[in-house]
Amino acid sequence: MRHFRHLTQIKARKADTAHASFRRWDAWCEIPPPGMSQMTIRTALLALAVVAGAAGAAQAQTAEPWSPPRAGDWIVTGRLTQVAPTTEDKILTAAGADTGLRVDVSDDLMPTLGFTYFLTDHFAVEAILGTTQHEIRAQGGATDVVVHETWVLPPVVTVQYRPLTEGSFSPYVGAGVNAMLFYSGDDQNGFTVDLDDGLGLALQAGADVGLTGPWSLNVDVKKVWFNTDAEINGGALTSDVDLDPWVLSVGVGRKF
Repeated sequence: MRHFRHLTQIKARKADTAHASFRRWDAWCEIPPPGMSQMTIRTALLALAVVAGAAGAAQAQTAEPWSPPRAGDWIVTGRLTQVAPTTEDKILTAAGADTGLRVDVSDDLMPTLGFTYFLTDHFAVEAILGTTQHEIRAQGGATDVVVHETWVLPPVVTVQYRPLTEGSFSPYVGAGVNAMLFYSGDDQNGFTVDLDDGLGLALQAGADVGLTGPWSLNVDVKKVWFNTDAEINGGALTSDVDLDPWVLSVGVGRKF
C-alpha cells in the first residue's frame, strides 16, 4: 500500500510539473516577447507541425531514383540567374574623339525558365526565357553618372551534347545563338540613349544532378558575345558596346 501511495505521489508531481510547464508555455504564447506577435508564434508552431508531418511522410515513402533523360524527354528548369555584362567600352564624340569616359552596365539577378528537349539520348535543344534590368553609366575621371536604365529580353537557344546516359550526374556542353531585345528604356539625368537590338553567339556548360523521382538540381554557365551601337544625345556621343555577359544560373528541374 505504501508503495502504491509513493507511485501515486510521483505521478501527481509529474502531472503538476507538466501542467505548470503548459501554463508557462501558454502564457508565453499569450504574452509573447517584444517583436513577436501571438499570431506569429501560433503560425510558426503550425508551420513546424506541418513541416514535421511532411518530413515524416516523406521518410515513410520509398524515393524513386532519378534517371538521366532519354530521347523525347523534356526538362523544365526554374532558375535563379545572374546576368553580368563585362563592357568597359569607350564613349566617343561624333567626330570619333575619345571623351575619356567608359560605358558601365550593371549586373542583374532574376528568375528564369529553361526548356530542354532531348532529340536523342546525347543531344538536346535548350531555350531560356527571362528578362533582366540594367543600369547604364558613363564613368571616367571624376564622372560617374547614370544615363539610362533598360529592360532586356535575352532569349538564348543552344544545342547541347550530353556524354553520359547512366547515373545521377548528367553534364553537358552547348553552343547556340542569343538575341538582345531592349525595351522600356528610361533616360536619366538629361541624357537620351538609343540601343540597337541584335543577335549574338553563346557557349554553355552545366550539369543536372539527380535528386529523386523526376527532380534534379541544375547548375549552368553561359558566355554570350553581343555587340550593340549606343547613341547618346542624338548621336553627339557614341559607343560601340560589347556587352559580352556571363550568365550564371542555379535551379531545380523536372523531367517530363
